[in-house]
This record gives sequence, C-alpha cells and structure tokens, in this order.
Amino acid sequence: MTEPIAGSAMPAAPHGPFRPGDRVQLTDPKGRVNTVTLQPGKLYHSHKGAIPHDDIIGSPEGSVFRSTGGTEYLAFRPLLADYALRMPRGAAVVYPKDAAQIVTMADIFPGARVVEAGAGSGALTCWLLRAVGEHGLVSSYERREDFAEIARTNVETYFGGPHPAWRLTLGSLEDALSDTDVDRVVLDMLAPWECVDAVAKALVPGGLVCAYVATTTQLSRVVESLREHGAFAEPYAFETLLRSWHVEGLAVRPDHRMVGHTGFLATARRLADGVRPPVRRRRPAKGAQTAEAPEPPAPLD
Repeated sequence: MTEPIAGSAMPAAPHGPFRPGDRVQLTDPKGRVNTVTLQPGKLYHSHKGAIPHDDIIGSPEGSVFRSTGGTEYLAFRPLLADYALRMPRGAAVVYPKDAAQIVTMADIFPGARVVEAGAGSGALTCWLLRAVGEHGLVSSYERREDFAEIARTNVETYFGGPHPAWRLTLGSLEDALSDTDVDRVVLDMLAPWECVDAVAKALVPGGLVCAYVATTTQLSRVVESLREHGAFAEPYAFETLLRSWHVEGLAVRPDHRMVGHTGFLATARRLADGVRPPVRRRRPAKGAQTAEAPEPPAPLD
C-alpha cells in the first residue's frame, strides 16, 4: 500500500521557540489540557478567555500565557505519549506503558527491521519508528483499509510527513507477509497464533516475536502455539500496571485511580534452523499427582 519514500527527510526533533504549525498543549491551573495548532492571526478560545496565537509564536517552551479572562496557561509541545492518547482512533491505541514495554522487552534497536501487525491507529507505529530511526524499517500490515488510512494520517501528522523508514501494507500478515531476515515481529491483533508459522519463516535466528493481547484466553493460546511450533525458545508472558502518586508536602499516597490492566505481552526468541528447544522441566500441579494420597490418621479413642 505504501512504500518507503526515497529521499524523504526525517523531521528534526521539535525544540526551540514555538513556530507556526506547531502543536501546543495549553494546561490550565486545574491540569486540564487543550491542544492547539499555531496559526498566525488566530485565537485560542475558552470560557476563561482567549489567547492570541501570535503571543505564543516565537516564545520558548515552558512559557506561561494569561488569557483575557485572567487564567494562566502553561505551554509545551506534546510528548509522543500525549499525542498517542489524544490521536484520532480507529482501533484502540496501545497505551504508552505498554508501548514502552514493547520497545524495551522486544529490544527494538536503531536500524532494526521490524514487522508490525496490525497498524491499528498508528500509536505503536510511532514508537517503533522512533526506536528504529531513519536507517531501520517498520513494515506494518493492516487488514482493514479504514484503520490503515487512520494510521497513515496519525503517523504522518506526528512526524510532519511520510517517514522514510515506514512501509504500510493493506492485507493480513499470514497472507501478505513478504519481509525476510526480520529482527523483530510485533503482533497487535486478535488472533496472533494464526501467524506463528509465517513469523518463524520471516525472523532471523535470535530474532524475537512480541504478541500484545487483551485476554487470558488469548494469552494462553498464543503462548501454547509458540511452544508447540518448535522454532521458538520458551515464551515469557507478563503485564504492566501503572500507578501514579499524589505528592503534596507530607501527604504522600497512591492516587485513587490507576492505569490497571490494558493488555498482556508475550515474547519468544527464534531458534536456529533445525534446532529443537530443550525439554522444559515443570513441577506438575497438585491435582495432576498420581501418587496415592496418604491414609488419614486413625481416630482417637
């Protein structure tokens, strides 16, 4: 659907004074955030007054602006985590806490060749592209055309245009996968176990597959499929919970709300061709014991 664009330039990391076209987060004293795109001559309007865009343009990040109603707003460019949570959505986005674990636990490195399925809304794609850099490759596969277009728009909006390391293909991974010698595969899809054979053929020995699923039944099936396939080392399954804290002087306590379960992750390494994994020794569950239960003690007289 989309090939890497030859000669396209990787946009520089945004820094320095605000410029026309920049996205800016304006945060009020209660922590409410509004994102605006700066345009000369425009106004940011709220029920607490207006702020001219021209006042913001040319100012450094971290500046404070007072609205005509007297409310002060703190201005920063949004982080990728902010952008991911507020981007237009088709499929649900991968939360920043899970994206961070995927980049870390799947060991996404600069220059890596990464296959992603599916593209969803493009949030995880942005994190992967940031990790591989302009000399790597993120090859995304998406079954639904409407989701693919949303992902393309979100990715190009964030990076300011087509990313030179991104290729987007419309189609299912198991049917359309053409990449070979892949370093990493990230599966964010309903039934990742359907792709295990295709993933094994695409990955280099020592490569890694990472599956992101929502339910325990999905987690069980993908882990058992990786074990049964025979081309992967023992899978590692986990989830991440994020709890923020209230810190006000000596009043230090966990916040009442937290980002709890969002999804499970399972990773596994690709074995060399022709190698079988060692037999995994596990202690059987108590219910699986075949030994006869000891006789109960004789009753007391």
